[in-house]
Parts: sequence; C-alpha cells; structure tokens
Amino acid sequence: MQISTMFSSLKYWIRLIAGGLCLPFIFPWLVYQLYSSNFRHKVHRDKSLVGKIVLVTGASSGLGEALAHACFKAGCKVILASRRKKKLERVKKDLISLKTKWPSYEPYILSLDLNDLKDIPAKAEEALHAFGKIDILINNSGVNYKGEIINTSIDIDVKLMVVNYFGHVALIKSILPSMIKAGNGHIVSVSNASSFSSSYAASEHAKQAFFEVLRAELASTNIHVVNLGYLKIKLPSNGLQNADSKYKVIDQTTAEGMNPDEAADCVLNAVNSGQNDVIFASLTPKLAGLLYNFFPSVYFYLTKNKTRRCS
Repeated sequence: MQISTMFSSLKYWIRLIAGGLCLPFIFPWLVYQLYSSNFRHKVHRDKSLVGKIVLVTGASSGLGEALAHACFKAGCKVILASRRKKKLERVKKDLISLKTKWPSYEPYILSLDLNDLKDIPAKAEEALHAFGKIDILINNSGVNYKGEIINTSIDIDVKLMVVNYFGHVALIKSILPSMIKAGNGHIVSVSNASSFSSSYAASEHAKQAFFEVLRAELASTNIHVVNLGYLKIKLPSNGLQNADSKYKVIDQTTAEGMNPDEAADCVLNAVNSGQNDVIFASLTPKLAGLLYNFFPSVYFYLTKNKTRRCS
C-alpha cells in the first residue's frame, strides 16, 4: 500500500513539474493554434489534385456529399460510395451540372454497405476497376447514436463498431495493396465530435488508433495517412434512433459545428498540403487536450461538471 501511495505521489509531482516546465511555451502554442485554426487550412489549391481518383464513403449526404463536391470541383475523378443508391444518383446529377475550373469527369456510383463486411472486398475491387486505381481514399461514412451508457444496449455498441471501425478497416485492407503496388496514395480518416455517445466515441477512438499504427507502418512508403480528428461539423440526423427524446435535441456542440462545405474544404486542403494529423476544432477542445496531458485532475473535474449540466 505504501509503495502504491508513493508511486501515485511521484506521478503527481512529475505531472506538476512537467506542467510548470511547459507554462512558458503555452502562450506561443496558443498563438500557433489560433493561426492554424483560422489561416493555415486556407492554402492555395493548385492543380495537383486534377485527375486524381478519389473514393468518398458516405457520399450521399452531409460531409460526404460536400467532400464529393469539393473533389469534383478540384478536377478529381470521384467515386461516390454509400448504401443509399438513389441519393447517390442525385449527388451525381448535381456534380455533373457544376461549372468547374478544371476538366471534369463523370462520377462513378458504388453501392457500399460497410455493415456487410464479407461484401467489402468485392466492392473495393469494383471501385478499383472504375477508373483503374484509387489515389485517395476518404473514410467518411459512419453512423451516430446518442444515449447514456446505462441505457445503451450492447447491440448498439456492436452495430457502431462494425460500421464505424471494422467496415473502414476492411475497405482499407482491400484497397491498400493496390496503393502499395502503385507506390503512392492517400488514406484519410474523418472523425467527428459528439457528446453523450459512448458507443460512437469508442468506435471513433478505435479508428483513430488504427490509423496511427497504419501511418507508422507506412512511414517508409509514399502512402500518406491523414487523420482528421474532432472535426466538429453539424452531424446529420441519420443516426440510430434513441427512444429518449432529450437525445434527439440538437446540442450546442452540434449546433455550433462547422458547415459541411467548409469542413470538406479543410479536409481536401489537409490532403493537398501534406498534413498528417490535423485537429479541426476551436481553441477550447485543444485546451482540453492540454489539460488532459498535464493536469488530468482539472480536466476530469471540468468534464464531470459539464456532464452534470448536460444531463
């Protein structure tokens, strides 16, 4: 017991000292984060994306649809993937009607259900044959759910883990060999922010962990892994339904989220500018990350109070 107490005390003092040493660097870091949040993503987009073949999952609505528009206007050959084929037809029609600066190509529609893991390799093969290869894979699709842990059934956890994690992993593993053979490519992970959703958060954390290891394994190649975390967009209302009406109300985080078109522009610019790990969030979440690393007791105190206010 004494050893355990001494170890806990040692960890406390290490964190305190580390926090004290970091204080002189906090202000410059804050200035940089403000610059990064407001200016860095607004890079000039040249014609380096023209003719690139992009597969966008979840392209039938929301951020996925906005990403499809951004890629198409940048001159990319776009593969629209979703399980809702009729909505993809509408998105394709909208894209074809656009006036673009660069040469445009007719989008390809791919009916893809990430919940059907066994069918994903065949769908990936179809996507690869659409234009001959895939240069950029944007893993955007997913399903959301809001509810307290005690009221969330294990079936919900399994559903979200399959769609938001295993489905993306299966798709990446089916397409990655072709990128390795070609000697280049981009694999993008889009993670969104949502409160009161343990199932959703767990699936997103799992996906981010997978992408971090994937980036490490591909570090010696010319395949770039882009992990876009905490992209606070206005989440669409196509998540799993919760019987409790209070979780159907749009919370402040969602209501103040980034416009999908602006978010899509951020994603594409992150790819074009060679960024690897990007946090598209306001200053508050970034400060929360700093508190978590150096002052965890303060972080958990603040999150506990926020949870009480939201319940």
